[in-house]
Amino acid sequence: MKKVKIYTTPSCVYCRQAKEFFKEKGVGYEEFDVSVNAEKREEVIQKSGQMGVPVVDIEGEIIVGFDKNKISGLLELS
Repeated sequence: MKKVKIYTTPSCVYCRQAKEFFKEKGVGYEEFDVSVNAEKREEVIQKSGQMGVPVVDIEGEIIVGFDKNKISGLLELS
């Protein structure tokens, strides 16, 4: 399984949807709350060029927002 990171905030509806999707599909992930982690906040801005969440990093492929189709394609999910 590919390594998945997700950058989130507690109030983000799309972040919750992405995490629920990962749970449904059995995808393990590492989560970073950028509202409290300044280092990860800077990291995600460098990776994505913006401050919006969620940002999903699948082995260096960056997806801004919850794009189920793109995530499914990168993770080879059906």
